[in-house]
Amino acid sequence: MEKDDWATATTGELWRLYDELTTVLSRRMIAKKAKLEERLRRIERPSRAPNEECACRPYPPVLPKYQNPKNPSETWSGRGKQPRWLKAQLRAGRKLGDLLINRSSGHKRRRAG
Repeated sequence: MEKDDWATATTGELWRLYDELTTVLSRRMIAKKAKLEERLRRIERPSRAPNEECACRPYPPVLPKYQNPKNPSETWSGRGKQPRWLKAQLRAGRKLGDLLINRSSGHKRRRAG
């Protein structure tokens, strides 16, 4: 269509053109979406189901290293954020070494390496 044709076209003709255009565009979008989904299926690991958990390496449980002297049930392994009780003890002037859990030599973990 020429530029002059747009200006002289009736409203009905423009609506018909609009309908044809949206139909063609929606078909193309659906086809493109199907191609992209197929590519995604090929990229994903085929051996894993969608809701299956990751088969990660099992990590051993981490033993606690520090214990709250006021409440012995509160412990911390030394990993992650420091618990509130530990922060309070450090603010009170205690050192981290003061809060270590004493283990007998039979209960110490072996280090790999």
